[in-house]
Amino acid sequence: MFLPISKKDLIDRGIDQVDFVYVSGDAYVDHPSFGVAIISRVLEANGYKVAILPQPRWDVDDDFLQFGEPRLGFLVTSGNLDSMVNNYSVSKKKRTVDQYSEGGKVGMRPDYAVSVYCHILKRLFPKKPIVIGGIEASLRRLAHYDYLKNKLKPSILIESNADIISYGMGEKTIVEIADALNSGLEAKDLIYLRGTVWKTRDKSLLPQDSIILPTYHEIKQDKVAYAKSFKIQYDNTDPYSGKPLVEEYDGTYVVQNEANFPFEREYLDWVYGLDYERTYHPIYKEGVPAIKEVKYSIAINRGCMGSCSFCALTFHQGRIIQSRSKESVVDEAKKIISDKDFKGYIHDVGGPTANFYDIACEKQKKFGACVNRKCLFPKKCPNLKVSHENYLNILRTLRSLKGIKKVFIRSGIRYDYLMYDKNEEFFNELVKYHISGQLKVAPEHISEKVLKYMQKPSFALYEEFVQKYLQINKKNNMNQFIVPYLMSSHPGSELSDAILLAQYLKKHHLSVEQVQDFYPTPGTLSTCMYYTGLDPRTLEKVYVATNPHEKAMQRALIQYNRKENYDLIKEALTKANRLDLIGDGEECLIKKKKGNNNFNYNYKKSIKKR
Repeated sequence: MFLPISKKDLIDRGIDQVDFVYVSGDAYVDHPSFGVAIISRVLEANGYKVAILPQPRWDVDDDFLQFGEPRLGFLVTSGNLDSMVNNYSVSKKKRTVDQYSEGGKVGMRPDYAVSVYCHILKRLFPKKPIVIGGIEASLRRLAHYDYLKNKLKPSILIESNADIISYGMGEKTIVEIADALNSGLEAKDLIYLRGTVWKTRDKSLLPQDSIILPTYHEIKQDKVAYAKSFKIQYDNTDPYSGKPLVEEYDGTYVVQNEANFPFEREYLDWVYGLDYERTYHPIYKEGVPAIKEVKYSIAINRGCMGSCSFCALTFHQGRIIQSRSKESVVDEAKKIISDKDFKGYIHDVGGPTANFYDIACEKQKKFGACVNRKCLFPKKCPNLKVSHENYLNILRTLRSLKGIKKVFIRSGIRYDYLMYDKNEEFFNELVKYHISGQLKVAPEHISEKVLKYMQKPSFALYEEFVQKYLQINKKNNMNQFIVPYLMSSHPGSELSDAILLAQYLKKHHLSVEQVQDFYPTPGTLSTCMYYTGLDPRTLEKVYVATNPHEKAMQRALIQYNRKENYDLIKEALTKANRLDLIGDGEECLIKKKKGNNNFNYNYKKSIKKR
């Protein structure tokens, strides 16, 4: 049974008052791939009554008033995505589809949804505590650069006037908060919980071992100060080594407590074993598009040891891998098999990175992730354990279940970790059983300079991976392809780097559709570089393409084989003094001749020719 979403649901179930009203920017989907589903089911399992308020209207108060005053408080989230990323593309244009709304309809959530919802709730229920969580709250928990506004914004705790943030993966934190409120404590008393951010004007309450960050006033005035502040935050995300952080706003102190410890396997098994409906609420007659890829997928892990600069996982889920047991994964697969609409295909078995199933090294169990060393960058750490044995065991078991025709892996394979595994069993079975015609991987770029800023492995390793992949395909009489994900305009990337990548693509006859302009989102190392023009790790200057036209040129170069990109490519090559790449030569990216035949269509070859 779904949780109540209306006053009528409460009446039908004989509930006079709920403990929490959970306000979300997403449509209500009761599937463990959705944060609202997990948090609400965990609270329910701990004896709390929760009503879901999905996508309320924010121009009137009616939706927010329908449940009355909850006994303990309000929970607020933007949904599975930051509302600004959900609402706007990297070109700052309104998106035309919202995957998390009924029928993909746009306009169902406000910009900066968490703050908008909180201000309404504070006005209507001024005495009730508000707990905010999810991606938007988690990654904006301290002062952050906002790409859409092109400025530094304060902690969302200040901007929203909420009482407390539950950051990261908050299943345990939310129960601790609920238990504390249920015991009679007030929101202002909840200053001791890991995985939370709170505020105070009483300096005596600040943790004795806290690190005092530059003030909001200082970092607004000085980008170097912000870069230094971000580096401190970046180094204090680990639950074992991290310290409490304090950021001042004209006498108000925002305090980030230490992160929560990694979840035990038994706890994750329990969370994913709760009684989810595994689909969207029946009120959505047109469905919710986001369920399509995850309905028959299984999340088996959390955290990522990869530490890519442009990814916020370090800030949200952390670097320590946590995973479910094989028994738990198999139980979920059996639930999927029993679904009347299941056709025999598991769409994905993975997580942030599919083939990260085991903890990186034994040291992490006691001391956490290293502060000044990465597991995979710039090279593999000597302490890193590389094994796919346990992951492969799960996949083999799933393949053997009656009712399953195919088990795919679509959540992304970390190819460097795969190449470091000298036991090739997993690589062979990946190619043979778990790819639907093509494998998506993310080299991101070819330039070693850009890859350094991305904290990605050397491109030479990717080329080794491609050759090995082709060899295994040939051995199995298969002809599956690789789809490389590439990124344009990442900090450090100049036109010369984009040209270098275009030359590589042309040389290898690759037509690349999966190109993403770098999107500066809160909480990433790359976003700090984009805003400050500095690498916060070294404070060295970084070239940043911020002009929309230059970004368009970099993107056009990577998609060199599109006729509509001719003028941009010609301009980029001229600006970079690479006129040698305009003409009829084998290495040329475009022809000199203008007109309808000015583009060499022989270049437009599919990756299938690889």
